[in-house]
Amino acid sequence: MIVSDRLMAAAGLVTAGSRLADIGTDHGYVPILLVQQGRIPSAVAMDINEGPIARAQLDIRRAGLCAEIQTRRSDGLEKLRENEADTVLIAGMGGALTIRILENGASTLHGGSVRELVLQPQSEIGKVRRWLQKNGWRIDLEDMVLEDGKYYPMMQCHEGMMELTDLEAQYGPRLLGEHHPVLVHFLKRERSILEKSARGAEKAEGDRGEERRRQIAALLERNRQACLFAERHQA
Repeated sequence: MIVSDRLMAAAGLVTAGSRLADIGTDHGYVPILLVQQGRIPSAVAMDINEGPIARAQLDIRRAGLCAEIQTRRSDGLEKLRENEADTVLIAGMGGALTIRILENGASTLHGGSVRELVLQPQSEIGKVRRWLQKNGWRIDLEDMVLEDGKYYPMMQCHEGMMELTDLEAQYGPRLLGEHHPVLVHFLKRERSILEKSARGAEKAEGDRGEERRRQIAALLERNRQACLFAERHQA
């Protein structure tokens, strides 16, 4: 079983001893890995589609872990039973879908046994962080991985209050505060792309060209502020 760097990193954010609900499990790699390592006692591998469930069942049987890992076809958290999991993992989905799953599973997340979220949204990450802030979840740990040319931010969250600046919502409060090396790499690449876009926008004419230049200038300023923030906290 070959587990990608991004899934290894997400698995590393799951608190030891937790019972895991892996939403959108695909092959069930994260539950299998964590049970094999002795990090978690049990897991429920869930997916909305039958194909991923069948693949997960095959891999779980091959690993000899049918007693420890259940599989269940479910739309998000819909079929997760009361007091069945301590940690919910949602990795590899877009930000809008991640938010929808969390919103539809609100009754499961609050008042039950779930105490931890491990999230690895593939897009609209700032919106996910804002949703967490508004819905009583606090980001306690973050990590970021560069794999096959793509950046994967992820976070470990617990119930609690937090305040986020716009900069922290966009780039991650812990990633910025820890001057995370992959975030630093991302910021440098982002700046290079924006500077190239700015040079191209110089030739654009009319109101649309002016608006485009303003947009890029704002993004460049946000990038500059993020770099300064990270450097300040490193010092």
